[in-house]
This record gives sequence, structure tokens and C-alpha cells, in this order.
Amino acid sequence: MFLSSTEGAQAVETVQPASSYFYPLTVRGVRAETRDSMVLTFDVPEELEEKFRFVQGQFVTLRAIIDGHDVRRSYSICSAVQDRVLRVGIKRAPGGLFSNWIAENVKAGSQVEVMPPEGRFHVALSAGHSKSYVAFAAGSGITPILSLIKTTLLSEPHSEFTLFYGNRASSTIMFREELAELKDVFLDRFVLVHVMSREHQDLELLNGRITGGKAEQLLRHFCRFEEIDHIFLCGPDGMAEDIFGRLQALGVPEARIKIERFSATPSGPQRVSPTHAEKQCQLTIVVDGVRHVLNLQRNGETVLDAALQRGLDLRHSCKSGVCATCRAKVVEGQVDMDANYALEDYEIARGFVLTCQSYPVSDRVTVDFDQDS
Repeated sequence: MFLSSTEGAQAVETVQPASSYFYPLTVRGVRAETRDSMVLTFDVPEELEEKFRFVQGQFVTLRAIIDGHDVRRSYSICSAVQDRVLRVGIKRAPGGLFSNWIAENVKAGSQVEVMPPEGRFHVALSAGHSKSYVAFAAGSGITPILSLIKTTLLSEPHSEFTLFYGNRASSTIMFREELAELKDVFLDRFVLVHVMSREHQDLELLNGRITGGKAEQLLRHFCRFEEIDHIFLCGPDGMAEDIFGRLQALGVPEARIKIERFSATPSGPQRVSPTHAEKQCQLTIVVDGVRHVLNLQRNGETVLDAALQRGLDLRHSCKSGVCATCRAKVVEGQVDMDANYALEDYEIARGFVLTCQSYPVSDRVTVDFDQDS
């Protein structure tokens, strides 16, 4: 997961003390991938190996103090589980606060604060499976997809994977050589299809952006559509949603489709009724077994912002409803969740919310960060 496309527009937080959720990791190496992207490899000390054990498709959140502000961004892990190394891909965004800071300041030997891996962009694997997987990626959306492809092909010797990868031109393809090597190694089980929007290819189907309509054409041309078990989507705003809508129209069950979003369209400020705005709310935060009672006006502060402004150290990253790092359970009272791009319906039914998007609407609200089910 990159949160780079909106970096320039995101407000940074006020300076805060060191967070207990992050660990300083040494950068083993920095490798230029394309003109505007790079790969960071971290050394994970033996005592932290268990904490940083990851599943394919997950991400880590990096933290730095930049010009006195606490800034956090989430980036997808691009290595396979079998690689036993932590690598992330970072695309340098024009005006991107964090990605440009990384590019200009981080080198081999630098230390960066990193939160252990999170994310749900994966399915369970088994050596006994014989499945057909498909992924649609565009630009830096390849980063978690690369981890999925490598791990799946190594874990399931009877499964196959097809990747449709959209870019402007050959020069902008991230992991171009690594993907070509995977194609050579897994010749009978990995199909790699490049789609270019600004570089002509002989097959007309492979020219232009990947839309929902083009995705359907690609699937029917290169795959046995009815035999596909899982489809993964990751790319710029709008692409994944467009493809998802077309897949649903074609009758693909939602459970077979996985989406990883790198950013969310801002929803604008939360509107709170005058009646609510005048009332006080007692907000109780439970974290690490400790109850913190906060008194606040229902004036549009999210649960997360209210807690952070009062000095609590809570898990969080994107603050846009995408990463689910701030997930917690409402055990008393009621909140309104403005946006949700991460939680499943069954989690919401059990009381889980994204605290960065949740606004207290009752007189008393208790939110538990320690509960996981």
C-alpha cells in the first residue's frame, strides 16, 4: 500500500512523543526502481522477527518527524514470504511530503521507525490447492501484487497466476526485470500481460488504460473466465472500483474479489447537527488494558483525533479510512462512521469501526482498541 497520490494534500499532525507502536529498523539498502520509485530493504533484528513476520500482500507504516511534525505513511511489502526479508516499494509523488523526504534523506545505514505489518489483501494458501488467480495492477499498485504472485507460486505448485499490469510506458514499469524473471521461472503457471496507455503495442487490446470494460476483454482473451478462483485489484483511484463494478455485473461473487486501495477520495468535513454540536460527550478509550476518560463536545472531532489531541498514543496511519490500522470496537454508545474502505460487513456488525472516520453521536461512548473479535 502506498498513500502517495494524495500526499501533497494531506495535513500533517502536530508533533507528538515517540510512539510505542513503532520500532527503529536499519535500512540495509535503497535501490532505484524507476525514475520516480525506489525499494527499501530493512534489517529486522532477531528479537523482532516474530513481530515483523508478514503475510503476502500486507503493508507497513513508516514514521518520521519532518519539520517538527509527526508524519506517517503506509507502504506495501513487495517481497515474498519465502524471501525472509522486509522490502517495501515507494513511489516519489510530486509534492509528496514523506516520499520526497525518504528519497532525499534515507540511505543504507539509516534508521526508520516502522510499525509491524498489517493488512488483509490476501487469501489463505495451501500446497494442496490447484487454483487460478488473476490480478489487475496499475503503476505502483504492483507492489503488493508482486508479493502475492511470488508467494503464491512458491507456496502452491499446482496453482497459476495471471497478471494484467497497466503503465504509461515501458520506462515506468516497476519491477520490470523481476517480473520477467518470474515469467521465465514459472513459464507454465505465470502469465504476464503489459497494458500501455502511452506506448503502442501490436495487439490493440493492450493499448490504453485498464477500465472495467477492458478488464472484461482481457479476462475473456487470456483466461478461462469461469475457472478463476480469486481476483486481486490494486491501482489508482477509480480503476479498482470500475473493474469491481464490471466483475459484479458479470456475476463474480464479491468474496472472490480483493481490493487494495492506496488512497481515498476526501469526503469533506463531517456535518454535525446544531443539537449534537452543543452537547457534551464522555468518550472512554480502552487501550493496553487502561481506560482513558475524555470529555469533549460533539463538534465534529473523530474518536481518533479527539484521543490524539489529548495525548493518547493510538495505532493509526492513513486517517482516510483505507488502512484499518485504527480499527477498534465500540462497546458502549453510538458513533457515525463517515467512510469505510477497509472493514468487512461482519466486522461492522460486531461493532468494529475505523476510529479515524467515527464521530460520537451519543452522550457516552466507549471504544476498545484491545478487542480483536
